[in-house]
Amino acid sequence: MAFIRVSSPHLHRPLSTNKVMQTVILATLPGLAALTLLFGWGSLINVIIASVVGLTFEALILKIRQRNPLPAIKDNSALLTCVLLGIALPPLAPWWLPVTGTFVAIVIAKQLYGGLGNNPFNPAMVAYALLLISFPVEMTQWVAPAALLDHGLSLGQSFSAVFNGTLLNGGTLFGSGTDAFTMATPLDGFKHKGALMADEYWQQNSAQPENIWQTWAIASTAFLLGGLYLLWKRIFTWHIPVAMLGSLLVMSLLFYGADASNYASPMVHLFSGATLFGAFFIATDPVTAATSNKGKLWFGAGIGVLVYVIRTWGNYPDAIAFSVLLMNFAAPFIDYYTQPRSFGHSKARKGIKNEP
Repeated sequence: MAFIRVSSPHLHRPLSTNKVMQTVILATLPGLAALTLLFGWGSLINVIIASVVGLTFEALILKIRQRNPLPAIKDNSALLTCVLLGIALPPLAPWWLPVTGTFVAIVIAKQLYGGLGNNPFNPAMVAYALLLISFPVEMTQWVAPAALLDHGLSLGQSFSAVFNGTLLNGGTLFGSGTDAFTMATPLDGFKHKGALMADEYWQQNSAQPENIWQTWAIASTAFLLGGLYLLWKRIFTWHIPVAMLGSLLVMSLLFYGADASNYASPMVHLFSGATLFGAFFIATDPVTAATSNKGKLWFGAGIGVLVYVIRTWGNYPDAIAFSVLLMNFAAPFIDYYTQPRSFGHSKARKGIKNEP
């Protein structure tokens, strides 16, 4: 009897780094398209500037380190970092903001630690946090939704606003003409609502069908679709996003249920700001997150709790960057105490003891 040797049908070739990064970049496109449709060309311009400058920084720093830049550039890790940073920045941010951010993300937060796989903190969030602390005015000027503007900015006018700081009415981007084109995000507006009760604030800001809350909900849903696509492609597991969103939901339910007049509803926390973008595209970074499934649950839950705490009682209306970076600090600690049991052992190893 003759036997034919065949490969097991359950064996599959793992995705390369290049393919993984390409897939994540592809998953950001629905959200980027929604931001462009709702807020104009600013986010797309941010991504283009950040990508061109970031890849240049990547090549230069690798040349300085006497390494061939082509493999690192081709793996698309730097490009993904630049895309995520460009999306996170406010539309129509001045050109030097993404340039400064990409320098921090690529050169300082990534390459100075040794490159891909060696950075302990999420590079895009390191850059975002530094920009937010250093340039709070520019980082909190969000363009009003196109539906609320009498005259939307064309592509050429958007480039002019980014590189020259001029707007349609002749004002400057962060000067006298700002109020005509910028407005507070839902989280920022709610945080500074003053003596208004929650229902009074939302009633005042829902007078028009195309209000800012609905706009952010649409953009967040687009990122949710991209995140579900990544789950379907098994780029990451469900543990971090579900734990993060779940803990944020629980925290918001507790405080909203106790005092609905002063605390934002769970829907506001889940579908405004960078919540869904952060849950699926930032917190799931495999290099800086916890590694075991149990550890990922703790990691994601910690981010969700920190997001709520900082949003509610901190100085910043959104808190994805700070929460992710704080949990990046905790990731090694979490990994140490959540190591799975090795096959053949009754307990999980918690470290290597010194032998005599």
